[in-house]
Amino acid sequence: MRKALRSFVACLSFGVSVSLAGAAVAAPKCGQDANGFSAWLEAFKDEATSTHGLSSFTVRSALDGLTYDAQVIKLDRGQRSFKLSFDEFYKRRVNNALIKRGQTLWAQYGGLFSRIERDYGIPPQIILAIWGLETGYGSGSGKMQVVRSLATLSYDCRRSEFFTRELVAALKIIERGDKEPEDMRGAWAGELGQTQFLPTSYLNYAVDYDGDGKRDLIRSIPDVLASTANYLKQKGWRTGESWGPGTPNEDVLREWNKAEVYVKTIGVMAEKLEN
Repeated sequence: MRKALRSFVACLSFGVSVSLAGAAVAAPKCGQDANGFSAWLEAFKDEATSTHGLSSFTVRSALDGLTYDAQVIKLDRGQRSFKLSFDEFYKRRVNNALIKRGQTLWAQYGGLFSRIERDYGIPPQIILAIWGLETGYGSGSGKMQVVRSLATLSYDCRRSEFFTRELVAALKIIERGDKEPEDMRGAWAGELGQTQFLPTSYLNYAVDYDGDGKRDLIRSIPDVLASTANYLKQKGWRTGESWGPGTPNEDVLREWNKAEVYVKTIGVMAEKLEN
């Protein structure tokens, strides 16, 4: 009886030891600094294939060797521009050169804008205002490694769930062949392309408007402009109606960016582009 009891206690102790060892190496759900990021990343790789159905090739090619990016966290904590008044925000973001450049592009791509308006019902000046505000018409799309940024933000505790969805979407963009991992460069928070689509929006609203078989929001202007129009259309844009204060179309612009100063700036800039 005593021998059996000793055997039972030994087995129990071994089981507890194994459990504790497993707990010691378990990946954290999130973290506040670089400690634990590597363990989290390895656990996420497993989740990406087992839960989200991504291929191991895509996961390895996009995630192997990634490191924590402290600069991304610093930028995330330092957002202040949307706290400005409208006048302050508009002055910082819009000037005569931006308006004139937009008008030049409207003339240059007039046929493309006309086709997009016919297909999606979005006026050129609205698309141009968004294009200009987001990246200066493609000149400032960002050079950050989007997958690395999103992995860092997914691991960070502040908005882990939100950015994990975006990270999975970014991997799906790679998996379906729209972009290669090394070409996924954009803004610090993971926005991609000349009008700064988050990866989930890229997946849901990007269109192949130039017919090359890929949805390329980084280099293809037809894809960029038509995808922006498609986003607005799918969010409920009412063709031929105003986008002024209190209108349904203003609500659609708020779907693009919830900051009131940004929505108002799109509207005002669009009107100036017409003149």
